[in-house]
Amino acid sequence: MTSFIAKSVTVLAACAALNASADTPAAKGPAAKNPVPPPAEPGALFDSIGATFDAGFDSRYYFRGLWFADNIMWSAFNLAVPIIGGSGEDGVGALTWGIGGAYINTAGTPYPNPAGGPGTKSASGFQYSEVDAITNLTYNAGWAKLGMQYQYYFYPDNYGGSMNGLPNAGFDPEFALKGAGELGWTITVPIKSFNIYAGYYYDFRINGQYISLGADYTFAVNDWLSIVPSVATGYGIDYYTGNGSAGTGLVGNYGQSLQNAPKSGFTHQLYTIAVPVKLTKSVTWTSYVALNHSDKLRAALNTTQNEFYWGTKLSFAF
Repeated sequence: MTSFIAKSVTVLAACAALNASADTPAAKGPAAKNPVPPPAEPGALFDSIGATFDAGFDSRYYFRGLWFADNIMWSAFNLAVPIIGGSGEDGVGALTWGIGGAYINTAGTPYPNPAGGPGTKSASGFQYSEVDAITNLTYNAGWAKLGMQYQYYFYPDNYGGSMNGLPNAGFDPEFALKGAGELGWTITVPIKSFNIYAGYYYDFRINGQYISLGADYTFAVNDWLSIVPSVATGYGIDYYTGNGSAGTGLVGNYGQSLQNAPKSGFTHQLYTIAVPVKLTKSVTWTSYVALNHSDKLRAALNTTQNEFYWGTKLSFAF
């Protein structure tokens, strides 16, 4: 028994010695090669290029309370380039440069028929199209986003559109315009699910001014569906009123002469309910219904004082 134990101890000691010597470089022979590291993820200057592309349809085209056309098809592209990065998840302190453009065209507009009385429409050869270019700077102050922008509007068919190739209101100093540029300042204040926004715009072509004010609230139904009611209004100062056009025989809707039309006042109130649906991480489909109420500065120019309309769009983020 003693001899067996002694032999066992001797064998264990020998094994331990072999294992100890095996950890030395000499025992291993040539140095083992380092493992191949996994390939690194490709780097990028930005997580995304900050671009959006939108395409949509609207049954009516109202812009700042003024009716332009029916059944419009439109598309827009915008690119946001960070100049100064912000801090935290909200990006406070970020300064962003934006550049973009849009194209708008009617797919068919029944034009107001004076022979049928106010508000009636008939099939016509009415054409309206618009090309917009915009550049802006946006600063995230935390409590608000502050913006300054320049936008140029080009009207291939004139500001008032054309009929069978001939310009509408070609004698009017405003509605016969082919283009106009404006400088604007904007502010958006988020308060939890609320957004309050305002803007001031100066039109260099007609020396007119426009002030906008609006608010919306987001009801998040779930992660991909929301309901967003909003309200907006505007105030114009010498801003596309038709004032003085009656000297050439132009009369507004409801038999109102435009010769002494008001030059300043509220343009409209707009009430909207939008339903954005997030289809994927980068694609959102939004539909809306809206009511436009024409106020003091638009009542004689629009074909109807109160009008419901609707629209839908697809938005792609890159």
